[in-house]
Amino acid sequence: MKRLDKMKLGTFVYTFGFHPASWRHPASKVTAATDFAHMLDIARKSEAAKFDFMFLADSAAAGVGDPDALSRSPTKANRFEPLSLISALSVMTDKLGLVSTLSTSYYEPFNVARIFASIDQLSNGRACWNVVTSDHDETGYNFNRLGLDPHAVRYERAQEFIDVVFGLWDSFERDALLLDRGEGVYYDKDKLHILNHVGKNFQVRGPLNIAPSAQGRPVIAQAGGSEAGMALAARTSEIVFSLASNIDSNRAFYQNVKGRMPAFGRNPNDMKIMPGIVINVGETETEAKAKVDFLIDNLHPDVGRLMLSEFLEADLRGVPFDQPFPMDRLPAEPKGSRKMFDQLVEFVKQGQTVGQLIRHYAERHTGNGITGTPTQIADYMEEWFETRAADGFILMFPTLPSSLDDFVKLVLPELRRRGLFREEYEGATLRDNLGLSMPPNRYAAARIAGAEHG
Repeated sequence: MKRLDKMKLGTFVYTFGFHPASWRHPASKVTAATDFAHMLDIARKSEAAKFDFMFLADSAAAGVGDPDALSRSPTKANRFEPLSLISALSVMTDKLGLVSTLSTSYYEPFNVARIFASIDQLSNGRACWNVVTSDHDETGYNFNRLGLDPHAVRYERAQEFIDVVFGLWDSFERDALLLDRGEGVYYDKDKLHILNHVGKNFQVRGPLNIAPSAQGRPVIAQAGGSEAGMALAARTSEIVFSLASNIDSNRAFYQNVKGRMPAFGRNPNDMKIMPGIVINVGETETEAKAKVDFLIDNLHPDVGRLMLSEFLEADLRGVPFDQPFPMDRLPAEPKGSRKMFDQLVEFVKQGQTVGQLIRHYAERHTGNGITGTPTQIADYMEEWFETRAADGFILMFPTLPSSLDDFVKLVLPELRRRGLFREEYEGATLRDNLGLSMPPNRYAAARIAGAEHG
């Protein structure tokens, strides 16, 4: 049966584009890393296209490793702090959702709750927190740790962290502000609540000193393919960023995660599963392939080796490009995404040389990738959407803004012709446009339940 809802779309933003050689593309702006005008241009183009959100990936550390390769790869070396950036973008846009990555491993719940609530107010209800636990040792070195905490420790902390943030976001009931000048009463004292959380990782009294926005609280995004990640997503997430490499595995992931939601009292419609896909589009297949080839040809071999080393958490320095991948260098357990690691290992086991692996990921990178004409790309996206392998897509444009421009010009009209994507925004908040329900305030819900049973 054809779906009645519309596909959700978001722009995934690394400074120059998703491809590690994007900064060398003639259409890119080599000074764009800290150029607000560049980021605002991407946001406004995404908003004009009626995309749901702009997604800012982030790492709170510069890369470590081969100095020669790192000097040729600017992605982590020079970038805006994302919360500062979306704060600025929030007052320069009107309908576009603004998603920022922030790690639960290195921040405090009260700070995160207050900052995101502030951005949610600045944007009139368009903020979204992409919850991560971090996946590289270099981040830990900047936060009083000797690398990365174990996976189980990070997820245990993340679960309690989110619980505290949700509790703080519920401090003010939605109708708590009376603003009664005549009586001199600003808020209803019975509708502002102290959290008094005492747990294994955190002690937080509260209350939060900012009232909720028009969407109640910021939307929660997460990418988690491990068992712990899927459990956390089913309990808390509203956007799930998946990395499955084929439609069958993503359909299984979709059913698995959404199938867990009722156990937490959640409606599966209150989660949008959105695979990340790398799109190279041209008016012809030849034109599309030429765009890919240009980026591959401009990817320095040392950068390609570094990229593969990061994905597989393996030191590949000194490994010849024309030799098979050295399986003995793979870690027994990944520190980062289990899903992505398993997919990469499966590909590595096929026996390709290091050079072939680099070329493969220079084209497709992580997640899904498609190169082709507007019809081919629309067919691909429609099949995933209609067969419930996805509710939409996070679009990993190889170069920015040129690949975004290509998609808007060539693919978006075809999606709209098929009735798959909106013509206009449905509402004013990110929740409105994603079709997510307003989360209940725990204290208001308890009051109503008490009255019903009283």
